[in-house]
Amino acid sequence: MNPARRSLCAAAALLALGTQAAPARANTERQLALVIGNSNYRVGALKNPVNDAQAVAGALRGLGFDVILRENTSLRDMIEAFRQFSLDARAARVRVIFYAGHGVQVKGRNYLLPVDTEIRAEDEVPAKSADLNELLDRLGVLPQGINIVILDACRNNPFSGAEVLGPDGRRLKFRGATPAGLARVEAPLGSMVAFSTAPGGVALDNPGEKNSLYTKHLLAHIRSPGLPVELLFKQVRLSVARETGRVQVPWESSSLTGDFCFRLGPQGSCSSGR
Repeated sequence: MNPARRSLCAAAALLALGTQAAPARANTERQLALVIGNSNYRVGALKNPVNDAQAVAGALRGLGFDVILRENTSLRDMIEAFRQFSLDARAARVRVIFYAGHGVQVKGRNYLLPVDTEIRAEDEVPAKSADLNELLDRLGVLPQGINIVILDACRNNPFSGAEVLGPDGRRLKFRGATPAGLARVEAPLGSMVAFSTAPGGVALDNPGEKNSLYTKHLLAHIRSPGLPVELLFKQVRLSVARETGRVQVPWESSSLTGDFCFRLGPQGSCSSGR
């Protein structure tokens, strides 16, 4: 078995033991976030992801999160970051993962790519990338708290180049090649998964600005007081779709069972009256 795959399996086993044995503790009010930005790819380098990760990490710290920031991660570093986060966050009230970089779909499963990846054939992807579905499975077994996974990832293959004509006549470079998109996922109970574009859609790199289109609009709304997370991502979706002429339309899968907003409203609660 590939060493990275053994590491994931071991992490899942440890997590299962931890969630069975861990009693309720004071840190159940903790809000913990893992933020990863991958830009310096050997194939298909991107301008925005490290900037995106730094900006999101700063915003989350300002909102009371303990943040782990990782930039330009190798496969080993990415797998270890996910493993350690799964263990550290098991008793947290809120767990957020933000990833910016390349992502691909292979046979109905989604993979996040480290910067040191050298993939020459589709069947090499599982052994040389981080399996998003495995990460969601690990989060889904946690018996308390909520999970929010935000993926500002290319929803296509970065190993060949492609451009499309944007709504204003500009030629837009994808974070990848074809608009095949990532596979649809079902968020585990108590979780939300937010994608920078819809299944079968495309996520655009934004070399003319510091941040990607998606992260730019996420940052514009995440500090809104009292804005429930479902409405937050609705606002992001409307803003991105409007700016791109519906070339890129963000999408979410949610199985949240309670209310959450990143910043509480004036009455100390989330309000849907917006």
